[in-house]
Amino acid sequence: MSNPVLAELIRGGMVESRHSGAVAVSDPEGRLVLALGDVTRPVFPRSAVKAFQALPLLESGAADKLGLTDADIALAVSSHGGEPRHVEQAAAMLAKAGRDAGTLECGAHAPSFRPAAWALLRAGEEPSALHNNCSGKHAGFICLACASDRDPHHYIEAGHPVMREVMGAVNAMSGAALAGDGVGIDGCSIPTQAAPLAGVARGFARFGTGAHLGPERAKAAARIRRAAAAEPFLVAGTRRFCTEIMTIFGERVFVKTGAEGVFCAAFPELGYGIALKCDDGGTRAAELMMAGVIAKLLPLSDSEAEALRSFLEPVQKNWNGLEVGRLRLAGALA
Repeated sequence: MSNPVLAELIRGGMVESRHSGAVAVSDPEGRLVLALGDVTRPVFPRSAVKAFQALPLLESGAADKLGLTDADIALAVSSHGGEPRHVEQAAAMLAKAGRDAGTLECGAHAPSFRPAAWALLRAGEEPSALHNNCSGKHAGFICLACASDRDPHHYIEAGHPVMREVMGAVNAMSGAALAGDGVGIDGCSIPTQAAPLAGVARGFARFGTGAHLGPERAKAAARIRRAAAAEPFLVAGTRRFCTEIMTIFGERVFVKTGAEGVFCAAFPELGYGIALKCDDGGTRAAELMMAGVIAKLLPLSDSEAEALRSFLEPVQKNWNGLEVGRLRLAGALA
């Protein structure tokens, strides 16, 4: 089954690029409200399911035991840009567990937010694991281990007790694989589990409503949503789609990006979960697709519609700042 074209890049009045993809919108029972393309094929949702990976941190009582704040919890589900506040918050989380950056096993890379990377270079400093876009998630894993008196060493491995809990939560929420060909290694070195978009969307419908979840898991999901809405900057960063969308909509929309063109979301008031993937892995088209789903399904106030407009008609500029093209929705999302 070929996935439909859902986004196009226009340059000089012509279609220069086409982006195909698949979109699943589900209710908590797994009934598909919208299905575009093949939503049954397993994909790796990558960082888009960090909220599922963080559930054990909260439902175990570890977050309360260590006194984690909304800022800590928002960072635990983030893919951040390595800006100073992100780095400081990750270090603060680790300190609450009695640990430091040396415990992180995510690897080091330069901040993805370019001004932060240049600032680090000008200061003559090397990037550390705290700058890794997944350092908040990893700090959450370390907090979970330490709060339960478990050695965090090798927490990234599938056999570690913390990672077994994390993988189990993702499996329970989305039907993701626990072993075999459906389990790979993510960019931050933890296991990444493949699942059908339809299953991931159903999981986000349950995440957004608490339906079909036990009381502790439902409470944990609600707390993660509140934390992300309260601290959207920590979920991503300056000029990032997730931060901007949750700033506009607050608790009406929980949205999270993943690598290779994946986006997931929950619309709690509608009871819908959303999972989509741009086939070519392009973030720009995946962002446009998610903005299109928001515009298509969510009732918008005049101010929300105006704020969303720039995400529905993203302009492409060259290095001289000249407008050279525009992205537009196509197919069933147009």
